[in-house]
Amino acid sequence: MDLMSSKVYGECDSRSNIRVRKHLRCSNPEVKTMSAYLIVGVISGILFGLLDAVINANPLARRLNEVFRPISKTSLNPIAGIMIDLVYGFVMAGVFLLLYNSLPGATGFIKGIGFALMVWFFRVVMSVASQWMMYIVPTRTLFYSLATGLGEMLILGVLYGLTLKPMI
Repeated sequence: MDLMSSKVYGECDSRSNIRVRKHLRCSNPEVKTMSAYLIVGVISGILFGLLDAVINANPLARRLNEVFRPISKTSLNPIAGIMIDLVYGFVMAGVFLLLYNSLPGATGFIKGIGFALMVWFFRVVMSVASQWMMYIVPTRTLFYSLATGLGEMLILGVLYGLTLKPMI
């Protein structure tokens, strides 16, 4: 499912400028790819924030993460958190587009799963391995981080795989 294949909210002229109109097709692949990237970047940034909130604010996570209480901040900056998650969304979507042709699989869905596993390894597994080596953290907490991180990355990877395709 290509996010921009059924309805594009813009019309393209010869200079690739966009005039906003509803339900018109755009044959310019650059505009379609950029529009999809912008939309998916925002969606995935919001999804990052929501998933992080669910993963870290639930009662089980709060119990498992008690070990970090002595070094945790007592207050959060929600605006900074939202901005960071939006940046993550755009960066991850951009990296997915850059790597698309190199990812294993014939479909976007499989490429999304491959991307998710790769990001999970570099983002989550390496972080958990470092925590295991440097700190006294309960094994349950480490496994919770691995499992929830995998779920989060799979959701985002599948989103990218089903919605983003490079121009070439």
